[in-house]
Amino acid sequence: MNTVAIVQARMGSTRLPGKVLKPLCGDSVLSRVLERLKAVPSIDAIVVATTTSIEDDLIVEEAKANEVHIYRGSEKNVLSRYYEAAELYGADGIVRVTSDCPLIDPEITEEVIKTFYKMEVDYMSNKTTPTFPRGLDIEVFTRDALEISYRNAYNDVHTEHVTPYIYLHPEQFTISEYNSPVDYSRYRWTLDTEEDYKLITEIYNYLHQPDKIFGWRQVIALMERIPDLPLINQHIEQKKLGE
Repeated sequence: MNTVAIVQARMGSTRLPGKVLKPLCGDSVLSRVLERLKAVPSIDAIVVATTTSIEDDLIVEEAKANEVHIYRGSEKNVLSRYYEAAELYGADGIVRVTSDCPLIDPEITEEVIKTFYKMEVDYMSNKTTPTFPRGLDIEVFTRDALEISYRNAYNDVHTEHVTPYIYLHPEQFTISEYNSPVDYSRYRWTLDTEEDYKLITEIYNYLHQPDKIFGWRQVIALMERIPDLPLINQHIEQKKLGE
C-alpha cells in the first residue's frame, strides 16, 4: 500500500495571512510540519498541495527546500486538489494534514495509520470526537473514498474541506475513530491567529532541540507545569465548517 501524506498549504488566510511561512525556531511553520511527517514510518511520500496562485510560489519554494513532492491545483476546490494529487502520486491511502499544525505528532499519526489499515475501513480520524488537542488532527482514507467524494460532492463545504462528504455519509463508507483514553481536547495547538502563534512559539522555545522532535506528551507536561501557557489562546473559537 502506497501511503501518501498530502499537506494543504497556501499563503492566503482570513485570520493570519502567510501563517504557514512564519518563523518557528529558525525554520518555517510549514517546514516544522514536514519535518514531523518525515518521522512517521508508515508514510511513503509527502506532497505539499498548494494553489496555482502567484503568491503560493513561496509555498512551492519552501516545499522544494524540504525535498518533498508538490502539486498545484484549485484554490477554492481543495477536494479536487487532493484528488488530483492522490492520482498523480498513486496513493492507496491518503493522510490528510493541514499546514497550520506544527505540533502534529509522529507517534499519534503512525498509530492512526496502522489502525486504519488493520481495521480495513474507508476513513479514520482522531478528530471526529475530539479527545486530542486541536492541532494533532489526522485523517486517513482510501483513494476510493476520496474519488467517491470528489465525484459526488454537492456543496462548498464538501469541496473546501475535503472530507465532510465522507464522514457526513456514513451509509456509504465504513468509518472509525481513534480516540485518546484521556480527554485533552481543551488544548488548542493549531495556528489560526496571533494568539495561537504566540503559544506555539512559546512551546517551541521551551521544547525544541536541534535534530530532535519533541512529542505531544512533552507538550502536555509543559502545559501542566506552566498553566498560564494555555490561557494565551483559550478564548479563540475554532471556525465552523462553511465559515
